[in-house]
Order: sequence, then C-alpha cells, then structure tokens
Amino acid sequence: MSGCAFFPGQEAGHQGNGSFIALLWNVQALFDGQEHGSEYVEFRETSGWTQEKYQARITAISQAILQMAPPEGSMAVISGKPSKAIAPDLIGFVEIENIGVLQDLAEALSRHGYNWTAFSIAPGSSSGLGVLSRFPITDLRTHSITRGKLSAPRPVLELRVEPNGEPLVFLLCHWKSKLGSDTETQRRDSARIVQRRLRELNESGIPLVVMGDLNENHDEFYRYKGSIPGIYSLLPDDSDAALLEEKTPGDFLVLSGEKPPLSVNFKDVPALYSPWVAEIDGGSYYYRGDWETIDHFLLSEWLFSGSLWNYSRCYVLNNEPFVSSKGIPNAYVPRYGGGLSDHLPLLLFLKFL
Repeated sequence: MSGCAFFPGQEAGHQGNGSFIALLWNVQALFDGQEHGSEYVEFRETSGWTQEKYQARITAISQAILQMAPPEGSMAVISGKPSKAIAPDLIGFVEIENIGVLQDLAEALSRHGYNWTAFSIAPGSSSGLGVLSRFPITDLRTHSITRGKLSAPRPVLELRVEPNGEPLVFLLCHWKSKLGSDTETQRRDSARIVQRRLRELNESGIPLVVMGDLNENHDEFYRYKGSIPGIYSLLPDDSDAALLEEKTPGDFLVLSGEKPPLSVNFKDVPALYSPWVAEIDGGSYYYRGDWETIDHFLLSEWLFSGSLWNYSRCYVLNNEPFVSSKGIPNAYVPRYGGGLSDHLPLLLFLKFL
C-alpha cells in the first residue's frame, strides 16, 4: 500500500535554494491510539496504551524535530549562512503504523509546510514507511521481491522530488532485523531491489539517496568476518569481500568512503558512498553496550560529479533530546510514556551547484 496526498489550505511547497536537507529517523514503533489488532502488545489498550499517550508522542517527536540542530561545533550551512535551526525539506520515518500517523506528524510540523506525503506498508505488517516532503513528489513507487513463495517482508518506498528543477530520487527502506533464522537472505533480497534501481538511475544520470534502517552495520563484514558464514547485504569495497561476489551476484550493496564512490575491487558493481565509512563516529543505535551503524544515508556517484545536486555533509544527532543523560538513544518507554526513540536521527545536507 502506498499513496501521495496533498493537504489543502497550506501554502505551496518550499521553493528551493542552494541546499536540500533530508532527515532519517526510526521513531521506534509509533502506533496510534486505536487498537487495530496488529500492534505490538505494549501498544494495546490492555497494556495501558491510550490516545493521550499517542498524542504526547506526536507532540514530543514533532517538538524534537522543530527544535533540532546539528551537534555543537558542526558547520551546517543553510542558504550560505550558518544556522542553528534546521528545517528538513524531506523526512523519512521508519516504524509508523499507518498513514493517519503520518498525517498527524505533518499537522504537528505544519509550520514547515509538509504538503506532500507518501506511505507504504506490507500486507499484515505492524508498521510501515512514511515520508513528509516540502516539495511535490513527482513520482512514487513501491518495490518488493518474491523468492519462491516468500516475499521480502518490508517494501522499498521510492519517491522523486525536483527542487530547483533538478531531480533527486530517494529510496526509503526498513530491512529485516536479525531476529529469527535466515534473516540475511531477506536483507539481501531487499539489497537486490536497491542495486537494480541504482544501476538504472546511474545509467540515466539521476542522483540517488538510499535512506533507512538497514539492520546491518556499514562494517558488518569486518565485525563478523570468519564467525558468520555466507555473504552480507552490505559489503566494503575490499579485496577480501570481493571474493564473495560470485556466490550471490546482485544481492548486496558495495559501500565506499571515496568521493565519488567508484568500485575498485568489484567487477561492474556500482558503489554507494557511506558517511559512516569516512566521516561519522559512534553510531545511531546502542545494543548490548556497543554502538551500531544500522541507520544509513547511502549516496550514488552522481551526487559527487555530473549532477547539479552534490553531497555536502551528514550528521548523527547525538545531542539532547535525542540522547539521554547517559549519552545513548533516549528510547521510548510505553509504560511510563517517556523518551523519544531507541534510534538516533541522521541529517543529510546536499548543495546545489
């Protein structure tokens, strides 16, 4: 299921300038105040979940976005001038229950004028993907893949915007978590969708941004090399990793820290630039005492050469209110109604040449 909706009564979309800002945030199971039967147990009426708690979450999440700024000491620039306040042009949300939740977020953030929305969810899933945009969404697609009788459990939401008249394509993803058996196969199925679109858009000269919770670290290969058999859905542009290419060609993404990201060790496989590889420290998710880099902005080569839109910077928002006093994600606790999310948001800055 996917859709694009216009909210009447608001001003026309953002007119564009020398920058484009995107925000990615897994908001940790944002369920509304009505019970539909597919919610996680802690978000049901029998567990104490209420409409009031839902509205409080919408308020807390929207206020955090309205007040957010890059980490102190960063050099974020908007319209040529340093700025503390950030108004994203596009927001990709992961783990929202339905399009009604997305509309409530758009309303709470109405001062930014998110007049265009897109939402996608797999049949039978508890949560889906949502996008708010200040620019018209000129093309909208949902991708999935089937292997035998099984489908990738979560869709890939593709949308196109054209700020300053120049196209940008975004793929919003939420790949299968590591809970359960044979989960890597399902993540690789999702990676196949992304790689196919990357090849097609590279041939057309259209810049692509892949964004989402991919449930795999940018350095997964190095973290578990030798301890977990098989191929990973995210591979470094590394000669050892390239030895796995012939096993399942097309079922992985190659990540590079080079600008532009051109594959050196893989044959005819396009690479994507990962800010985690070269310029961001820490992580966006904290698990068992260690930081993980499972939330991603990945950028195609056309955002470094040949396009009027170019990559500028990427930040993980590791400041308050997104982190707790312990310096880790300020996770939401349904029982008490406190916190924001167990994932930190990422901010992406593009510049118009």
